[in-house]
Amino acid sequence: MVKGARYKVKEILMLVLLLIFVPSCAGKSEKALEMATVTRGTIRAQISTTGVVEPRNRLEIKPPVAGRIESVLVEEGINVVKGQTLAWMSSSDRAALLDAARAKGSAEYKKWQDIYRPAPIVAPLNGFIIQKNIEPGQTVTAADAVLVMADKLIVKAQVDETDIGNIKLSQAVNIELDAYPGQVIQGKVEQIAYESTIVNNVTIYEVKILPDSVPSFFRSGMSATVNFIRDEKKDVLLLPAKAVKKISDRDYVFVVDRSTNKPTSLQIKTGLENTTHIEIVSGLKEKDKVVIPDKAMITQLESKNSHGPRGPVNPFQRRN
Repeated sequence: MVKGARYKVKEILMLVLLLIFVPSCAGKSEKALEMATVTRGTIRAQISTTGVVEPRNRLEIKPPVAGRIESVLVEEGINVVKGQTLAWMSSSDRAALLDAARAKGSAEYKKWQDIYRPAPIVAPLNGFIIQKNIEPGQTVTAADAVLVMADKLIVKAQVDETDIGNIKLSQAVNIELDAYPGQVIQGKVEQIAYESTIVNNVTIYEVKILPDSVPSFFRSGMSATVNFIRDEKKDVLLLPAKAVKKISDRDYVFVVDRSTNKPTSLQIKTGLENTTHIEIVSGLKEKDKVVIPDKAMITQLESKNSHGPRGPVNPFQRRN
């Protein structure tokens, strides 16, 4: 009985060891290659920066004299035309006279209202109201900005001096407000500053961008992401940028060699690129598959190139 029990214990121990050893060996199998496929599509190269929505021309409207606001005819966001009456006000003298007449009765008050007319506050240009600082009955001075208006909202972007050479007048721009992600507004470069400013020890230039159409949700002070379109190509071959390795002035991808079934480098020619994709000009065709290189592949490629260039091998080429 004791001897049989010992055999059973040994069998259990052997089974436990097998359960531990077999998975550990399986874990040592080769890591699966991460692949990417050559596709056809559109690629756009752009310069991204930040911007702020601001009025192109911001104008503070001040009353002609000190006095009291009698009525306000506009609200924020209302479009107005040059010469339109925005508010009515009484000068300090008229306000004092009317207050005294009101104490003598409605007839006396009405008489002086007809004799002594209020003064209008008018719009100096075509545009819209962006700020209203007054209410009826409020006392103001000639130095108070009772209303603020603008002719049009634009986006002012800050562009690094290393990128300013790629910015041109009338260049296409995509604008996306932080408050409204996913809603892209088309625009064009309207003005490029001639004088730079220093922000956090970086030389920048202010670029004014005029939207093609100002949406109703635009508000002065909103933050925006601004993408200046450098170039765009349609119906071209594309690969993820991480699939292409650049060494000096040459571009490489890794493909699976049919004879060895292992990744090997292939020199290709590329074109337009952005942060996510790169255009394939030659060396690959649509639906070809390439290997996303790991650190070991890149190190081997760099070592090979340090001993001089070698002719590329194209595993997709037909063999006779």
